[in-house]
Amino acid sequence: RSEPQRSHFCQFRCSICLEVFSEPVSTPCGHNFCKQCIILHWDTNALCFCPLCNEVFTIRPELRTNTPLSGTVSHPAGLMCPTHQRPLELFCNTDQSCVCTMCVPLKHTKHELWSLEEACECRRSSLQKTLLQNQNMVEQRRLKVQKIRAALDQTQREADRETQQMVKVFSDIMESLQQEMCDVVRALSELETRLSQEFDKVFEQLPKKDQLRRVQQFLVDVTLDPDTAHPNLILSEDLKQVHHTDVKNKHPNTSQRFTKCCNVLGKQSFSSGRFYFEVQFVNKKEEISLSPKNGYWTMALRNRDQYIALANSPVILSLWRPPQKVGVFVDYGAGLVSFYDVDSADLIYSFTGCRFKWRLLPFFGPWLNNGGRNSAPLTITAVQTE
Repeated sequence: RSEPQRSHFCQFRCSICLEVFSEPVSTPCGHNFCKQCIILHWDTNALCFCPLCNEVFTIRPELRTNTPLSGTVSHPAGLMCPTHQRPLELFCNTDQSCVCTMCVPLKHTKHELWSLEEACECRRSSLQKTLLQNQNMVEQRRLKVQKIRAALDQTQREADRETQQMVKVFSDIMESLQQEMCDVVRALSELETRLSQEFDKVFEQLPKKDQLRRVQQFLVDVTLDPDTAHPNLILSEDLKQVHHTDVKNKHPNTSQRFTKCCNVLGKQSFSSGRFYFEVQFVNKKEEISLSPKNGYWTMALRNRDQYIALANSPVILSLWRPPQKVGVFVDYGAGLVSFYDVDSADLIYSFTGCRFKWRLLPFFGPWLNNGGRNSAPLTITAVQTE
């Protein structure tokens, strides 16, 4: 190594006292000196001039403190040798410490000494090398993450394509199944229609007693639905009887309950096949006009002895005797609703060509009790066959 250099602090030394600046001030020519040194220099000379460039000032200039230089000098001025009270101008690479020039002959004669500029440059190079290594490592990690992200994106795109393909396959399968179901439903409907037609051909040739027994085979257990009963209707415990009273019961006013007309529906609903009691489910909060176009296929007793089939145009029925029991037969597929006198096995009336679209519900209207004259309940009776 070259011998110790003292140039590191030259820029922070006063050219008059050759020491580190103390209260550095600037002259108009731009040079810096210790405040006391330049004042003493001007006081001991006849002319005011700069000791460095010899510029003469006709009027003694006002000295201004060099604030940036003061802040810079305060740091190296604090790096003083505790033994000799001199600036630490050298760096001992052996001891990894800063020393002054007077410490060299005492403790560091065989040590590797650097100027502070060299030490700083070496340290800067080391830090720069470390920084470069870190940057390379970060770049490598960034590239690795980028590759992983690209692989994940590719995997996601492949998964999306596979998902789209699966959705399309599933959609095609569902569409095919739906078409097959439609075909099956259509075939069953056509089969049911043909069977109904064949049934009608055979049925019409049977004696009326046998005809009644034939439809009785399609008996279903029908009970009354309390949630639909008008508040003035009383239902039996077994839900097989209903009659009208003048006392209004306290029931929840639900959307299913009749409130304008004294009617009640059966609990059971039907949407295919053959069975007995059937009507269309309707708005129970309005006045009801009983007719097929409003979803009702009914017959009624009026004025004690007048029987009416409530078709779109009511039909007065001519019966040779009042029926005690009325059987109701419905063929959903054939669009048929028939009423029978159970005792005589006579067909009272048939609604034909009906087009049922929704589930059907048995419908009962016991009518008003008329001051007790119509107090007998309307009863769903058990079917008795030989």
